[in-house]
Amino acid sequence: MQLNKETAERRLLDFGMGDLPVQEIRPIPVRVAPDWFAKYKKLCHDFIISLTDSVEELAFMNLTQDEFMSLISGAKIPQNLSIRFRIPLVWGGKLEIENLFMCWTFPYSQRLDRFIIEQAGSETIWLPNPVKKIYVSAHNASGGDGGNATEDRLSQMAAQIAASRGME
Repeated sequence: MQLNKETAERRLLDFGMGDLPVQEIRPIPVRVAPDWFAKYKKLCHDFIISLTDSVEELAFMNLTQDEFMSLISGAKIPQNLSIRFRIPLVWGGKLEIENLFMCWTFPYSQRLDRFIIEQAGSETIWLPNPVKKIYVSAHNASGGDGGNATEDRLSQMAAQIAASRGME
């Protein structure tokens, strides 16, 4: 189904992701290097280690302290989190941190797959392009009047990790 920007944004709104910006691409198939997956695995590791600058978004993902520490240390991605390409490799996307973002697998990653698949065969494809490294739907990103103790705790932990890595 060929979408324009307005219909793409409306479709994302139908999926409960009306706050997610989109980018327009013209999909031109490119050959992907045979060793892409090994490079992708290393890139994912580098990506999750880089999330020390995304503590605010991580706080809204309601991770346990163990999940947070495993994620931020690069040991393990918690269940139900997905790392996605902004532009798929087969359409010219690069194996770079800037071409990745993280979101919940269910429901967001699954809905994004559906959104992209619905556009199959179109001249122009509208792809999700969140502003930050982690997409948290706006309705999940609002805190209460009393503040966010989880965010404060995770911010302190991330600052300690960043300091220990010399990333202050």
